Amino acid sequence: MPELPEVEITARLLDRALNGARIESALAPGINALKTYDPPLSALEGERVQAIRRRGKHLLVEVSSDLVLLIHLMSAGRLQLFDKRAGPRDRTSRLLVRLDAGRELRLREFGSKQAAWVKLLRAEQLAVEPALEKLGAEALPVPADLDELLDEQRPLHALLRDQRTIAGIGRSWVDEILWSAMLSPFKRGSDLDEDERERLARAIEQTLEGALAHYEQVVRIPIPDKLPMPLRVHRHEGEPCPRCQTTLKSVHFEDYVIAYCPHCQTEGRVLKDRRLSRLLK
Repeated sequence: MPELPEVEITARLLDRALNGARIESALAPGINALKTYDPPLSALEGERVQAIRRRGKHLLVEVSSDLVLLIHLMSAGRLQLFDKRAGPRDRTSRLLVRLDAGRELRLREFGSKQAAWVKLLRAEQLAVEPALEKLGAEALPVPADLDELLDEQRPLHALLRDQRTIAGIGRSWVDEILWSAMLSPFKRGSDLDEDERERLARAIEQTLEGALAHYEQVVRIPIPDKLPMPLRVHRHEGEPCPRCQTTLKSVHFEDYVIAYCPHCQTEGRVLKDRRLSRLLK
């Protein structure tokens, strides 16, 4: 799933490329992706793009008439700008925003679930939009009250992924953050001592800013279908830990995997794999 670094680099690149661009038309080939009907997409015709920004894992395309396209990429979506219009054989586009000079902004989705969605809202509706209203503080810059946000009897992996607590971090980057901070994914937030809290705050900042710096160097428009994520732990189970060379391990759940280093994060303990636990019942 695109997370804070992936959504932020998308917003930055598109904002630079489309500021002031005129919208000729908009349509939703993936009709199930469009979650609003008033105002209609036709209200965008003739408007100009004013800004593209991010909130949590959401993208906001603001136009000159105080209308906003709110977009959630979900697990397999991409918002991409192309120099030509989509052809009749295009099967991935959920939203097409046709712009001047023959350009086209496309919300494309590559998974089978087709879960990405779009809402066209008036600017004043954003304050009460449920998808945004429930979001916690942004992960960058690191919230000043991080200690209070994480002071719960829940495991760090769950806490950091909870968008109501901190907005923007998901499964990929939480693995990287906890590995960088040398903390167990199952350590409870309320059990962190002062040094561990400082390590975690530093790891959040350095990991997310490092990913953004990487993307600024290597990503260009059109934004690729698969971004070159600079992951060191997530998706690397079975490989040597980049820090200590211990074999990276993982814990599998029904729809996600936690990757970690036993030596760096769990004091040498290999955590129980949930798949094996179910088979032994």
